[in-house]
Amino acid sequence: MPGLAEALDAVGALDRVLTGGLLRPGPAQGADLRAFAAALEGSPLAARASEAAEKAAAGTAGEDHLLALAAARTALLGSVHDALRAVSQELTGRAPDADADTEADPETGAEQPANLLLAARSWLCDLARTGWRNLDHDVVAGAAPVVSAMLPEPSLRRLATLLDGLATELAASCPGAALERVPERRWGDLWSRAMLLTVPGAAGGAPVGTVTGRLLPLGIDLHEHATAAQAQVHAVLEPADGSAPRLVRAGVSVPKPDTVVGAGVWQLLRPHLSLLGAVGEGHAVEVTGMPVTGEGDLVWSEEHARRGEPAEAFATARVVLPTASAAPTAPLDRHPARLAEPVFLEGYAIEQDADSGAVTFTVAGHRLLVDTDRVPAAGPLTPKAVASSHACIGLLRWDAGRFRLQPLAVETTVRKKPVAVHAGAWAGGTTDKAGIKAEKAATTAVTVLRERAGKLLRK
Repeated sequence: MPGLAEALDAVGALDRVLTGGLLRPGPAQGADLRAFAAALEGSPLAARASEAAEKAAAGTAGEDHLLALAAARTALLGSVHDALRAVSQELTGRAPDADADTEADPETGAEQPANLLLAARSWLCDLARTGWRNLDHDVVAGAAPVVSAMLPEPSLRRLATLLDGLATELAASCPGAALERVPERRWGDLWSRAMLLTVPGAAGGAPVGTVTGRLLPLGIDLHEHATAAQAQVHAVLEPADGSAPRLVRAGVSVPKPDTVVGAGVWQLLRPHLSLLGAVGEGHAVEVTGMPVTGEGDLVWSEEHARRGEPAEAFATARVVLPTASAAPTAPLDRHPARLAEPVFLEGYAIEQDADSGAVTFTVAGHRLLVDTDRVPAAGPLTPKAVASSHACIGLLRWDAGRFRLQPLAVETTVRKKPVAVHAGAWAGGTTDKAGIKAEKAATTAVTVLRERAGKLLRK
C-alpha cells in the first residue's frame, strides 16, 4: 500500500526519540526528529511539526512543542487508519462512511478543570524528557496525585484511567535501563493519546442524538485485563423510520479482582448491560430514543430498551449486515489498532498449521489469518470449533502488518446438524454443562471476595 511503510517508519522515528528522552537529545535523535517532521510536509501540521522537531532536537522543547509532536504522530497514524479502513470497506463491499467528509461539531461536553489538565500534561512532558530507558520510580510516581485529583471529576475519568494504566505499566518496568525490550509503539500510543486528551474538549464521546428501531446483535468482543474487563456488543440497527441499517456498538466496562477470570467476568458485567443476554438468548432489542454518539456508540440506558423478537445472529449477518453502513471514526480513534470491521464469511477453505495450530481461511483466493488468540476463555467458542467451521461472523482487524480475522461466532456441524457457537454465548447465563461448571466456580470466587470485602468494610 503506497505510503503505508513510510508513515509507520516516521512514527517509529519519534518513538525511538521518546525511548532515549528529550532532556539531552543526541545526533541520532535529532536525525529521527527531522525525519519525523519531513513526513508531515504538505500537511496542515507541517509548520508546527517542523518547529517542534527543531526545538526538541535542541533540547529546548516546551509543553506546546511536545503537544504538537503528539498531534503530528496521531495524524500520521490516522492517515494509516484511513487507508486501511478504505481497503477493509472495499473488501467487505461496505459503502464508505456517509459523514466521513463532514466536519464534526465542536464538543459541548462538561467543562474540564484546566489546572488538572495542565498537571497531567506536565507529568507527560516529564516522561518525554526523561525517556523510557531512563525511567525510575520517582518520575512515574508523579502521576499518582494527578490521577487521584482527576477521578472524582466525571469529565476527566477517561484521561485519569489512561494515566493510571500507563503509570502502572511504567512502574512495573522500572528501572527502564534494565528492560530487555522497550514497547516503543505501545507506550508512544498511550503517551500521545494522553497528551491530546489534556486539550480541553478533546475527549469527545458525548451523545449527539438518539436512535429508535430494532437492534440485531452480531456478537460480543470481550477484553479482559487483570484489574478490568470490557464487553462490546457489535450490532446492526434497523431504524424505525425505514432508513438504511447502520452498524452500532454498545459497551460496558467494570473493575475486577485479578482472581475473577473466565466465565466469572460475565457476573461482573451482566448487571450493567442487559444487551449481553440478547446475544446468548438470540433475540433482538427494541430501542426507543436511545442516546448515540457520532461514532455509532450507544450510550446504553435500560429505560430506552425492551426485549424484541427472536433474531438469529447468522441470519442478521447474511441478510442485513451487507447493507449496513458504518459511522465515521472519531479523530482520536483513528488508529490502525482500532480497526474492527464486522464481516461475515462462509464457503471458505481452512488450513491449520500442524505445529503452531494457526488457522487460515482462504476466501475467493485470499488468505486470511484467523486470530484465535483473541477468542475469550469465557465462552464455548474454541480454536477447534473455528477450525471446523463453515461460516463465521468476525471483526476484520489490522495487526502486525496484516489483516486478521477475530472470530465472534462460527457455524459448525455437530452430529450432522449445523450449530452456532458464539464467543459471548454465556454472557446472559447458560444451560451448557461446561458453562454451568465455569459459572459455579466463578460464583464461589466472587462470593468469597464479597465476604472478605464486607468484613474489611465493617472493621
